Order: sequence, then C-alpha cells, then structure tokens
Amino acid sequence: MASSPADFPVRHFRSEDGLDLVYRELGQGRPLILIHGLFSNSWVNWIRYGHAQLLAERGFRVIMPDLRGHGESAAPHDAASYPPDILAQDGLALVRHLGLTDYDLGGYSLGGRTTLRMLVDGAAPRRAILAGMGLAGILDVHQRRGFFRHVLEDLGNHKRGSGAWLAEGFLRTTGGDAKAMLPLLDSFVDTSEQEIAAITMPVLVLAGVDDHDNGSAADLAAILPEGRLAHIPGNHMTSVLRPELGQEIADFLLDQ
Repeated sequence: MASSPADFPVRHFRSEDGLDLVYRELGQGRPLILIHGLFSNSWVNWIRYGHAQLLAERGFRVIMPDLRGHGESAAPHDAASYPPDILAQDGLALVRHLGLTDYDLGGYSLGGRTTLRMLVDGAAPRRAILAGMGLAGILDVHQRRGFFRHVLEDLGNHKRGSGAWLAEGFLRTTGGDAKAMLPLLDSFVDTSEQEIAAITMPVLVLAGVDDHDNGSAADLAAILPEGRLAHIPGNHMTSVLRPELGQEIADFLLDQ
C-alpha cells in the first residue's frame, strides 16, 4: 500500500466554468482514467489500497482526478457550481486537457456512473469499466441521492451501525466537505436504457458479490451490447479494498 498522499502530488486543470480541478498520475504507458466514488477521492479509491500501483506495473499510465467537491479539487458551496451532469463535463475537460485520443476510462460507484455519463456525452475510450454500479443506480438516481442527502443533512445524529452512520464515518475519514456535496447531489441525472444500449465499446461491469447498493450489475451488463460481468469479494464498502478490483480491471483491459 502507498504511504501518503504527499507521495503523489496533484496536477491541475481548469473546468469549463473555470474551477481549479486536480488529478494524480502513476505509471507510464497506455492512458487509463479512473474516477473515484462519492465522499472519496483519488488517493483513497485508487492509490491507498494498491490498485493504481498494480495497473501501473501492468503497463498503464493511471490518471486519477479528484471530482469537484472532493479531495483537493475546488469545492464551492453554491448550487450554481453544480449544474446537471457537471461531473461528466469535468471528465471530458480532463480528456481534452491531456489531449487524449486513445485511452481507457472507468470508475467506481459515482465514478462508474460518471464514466457512463461521459460515454453518453461523447467520450470515446477503447474500453470502459463500470465498477460498484448496477442498473437501478443508472436509470434512477433519486433513491440513492435521497439516502446521501439524509446522511449529509443530519450529520452527527445517525444511529450507530446504520448505513447512514457508516457513510458519515467514511466522509469524516476522507475529510469530505458536506457543504459542497449537498448541491453536488442535485447534479446527478438519469440515463435511459436506450442510451445505455447505444454504447458500443467493450464495457466491464464489476461489482462485489454482496454489493446491492445500486441495483443489479448483471442487469446493467445485459443491456450493454459489449457488456462483460465480473464479481469480486465484498460489498459496496469493502470490495474497493480488495486487490481483485485492480486485477479484474487490468485483466479486462489487457484481454485481446
């Protein structure tokens, strides 16, 4: 495991609306953009548990942005800074900033949904990875958005051991800014089955065997014309800690 975020200094780029956003890199080779989940950041999701190192060792230049409102990227508190689909637009801005034309793209949980939205909005990677995401979390963002709104609006009052209590604990661990994440929730948009079915590149749908937070990964893979389904041990919170996450991503991307 990596020792400290300080060992992986951030690099900067500008969003289309002028915000200062950051990303980290590890490795040399084929570009692979990986997007973290809600309440997380690039260090926690991809570097801390060794996924980025494994992928770098297998020949990838791993590019890991901090989403707006997260990590070391700008985290404004005003609703105007979080228009619909803004995370996908930020992702496309990063692709343009780096001048990428031949690359791979993926994400975990919110990062998986953001990856899908980037595909709908015009991103054209060779292959894509949707991890920690199921069909319900793509078709209807309302249910999970409501859960996270409850988490953020009632901090300090959640029943010990509850899902909300665990989510708040994770937010505190990552140093997340609740005042930025509340308006961010309203930027999430639904994606239709027709839009999903129009995605033609190979897509890995990867989920913990006990992860049901965002609906069925199998159902999501079935709609994608080139969808491939894989499971790893764990639930939504624990599968991201498992080395199998990085291994499955590498195996998929290197499969000829």
